[in-house]
Amino acid sequence: MNALEVNGLTKRYKGFTLENINFTIPAGYIMGYVGRNGAGKTTTLGLITHQIKSDSGSIKINGMEYKENPERYKEMIGYIQDICYYPGDFNLLDIKGIMKDFYQTFEEEKFMEYVNKWKLPEKKKIKDFSKGMQVRLMFAGILARDTKLLILDEATNGLDPVVKQEILEILQEYIQDGDRSVIFSTHILNDLEQIADYIFFLHEGKQVMYDTKDEILEKYILVKGGLEDLNEYMEKNLIGLKKTSVGFEGILESDKSIHLSKNCVVEKPAIDQIIVSYIKHKEG
Repeated sequence: MNALEVNGLTKRYKGFTLENINFTIPAGYIMGYVGRNGAGKTTTLGLITHQIKSDSGSIKINGMEYKENPERYKEMIGYIQDICYYPGDFNLLDIKGIMKDFYQTFEEEKFMEYVNKWKLPEKKKIKDFSKGMQVRLMFAGILARDTKLLILDEATNGLDPVVKQEILEILQEYIQDGDRSVIFSTHILNDLEQIADYIFFLHEGKQVMYDTKDEILEKYILVKGGLEDLNEYMEKNLIGLKKTSVGFEGILESDKSIHLSKNCVVEKPAIDQIIVSYIKHKEG
């Protein structure tokens, strides 16, 4: 079973179009959804959660489209963003009451287990929580429900390293049963290096890259060398070519390495190096 299937997804605005987006996340996996600010990441997530209506295309969560059962469709989604969506003047017990009334699968005992585990104050107003506490509270609300797809929209922005690492570990635990998946929209690419199974790269509303992280890392190499080693072929094919007064570096597809000078240094790139090089390439 696929946790999420997106086919031909298109949304047009004045001056911007999210065009023909296609990807699948199998159950039990994490996909990083990356691109510059304004690339269309949040628009895509809004379409998946059905806060925005698409112009064309289809979206299925656990094999179900929104129109088949809107209530169950939304019940299967957990959503966390970089700003806490709970009312600031409410306390934790208020949130528990709302969640109990709103979601059929919400389990109070499980919610309180996470509250106690993370030592979240029950009577303190949400607006007085630290950012890390607010993120933990959002996670508690989701982990206490029967969700199938967890959507993160820049959710690790501004978190201290300890909380961020804790969140990444929670995501791994979330998918452990092989029945649930995560789509993680972020521009902090180092986070994805640790946990992502798939990478989808979006640029100016268009799909640029979609594959497993391992396949992407296998497909590209990082090339460095002196200017004397930079031939016409490499000038044309290096992605994100960066030159200095003494040398160069850039990303190259692995199967084109036969044309490299023997003096070039070849390294395995990180995901962020590949993505940043592609952005530079796309922007000229």
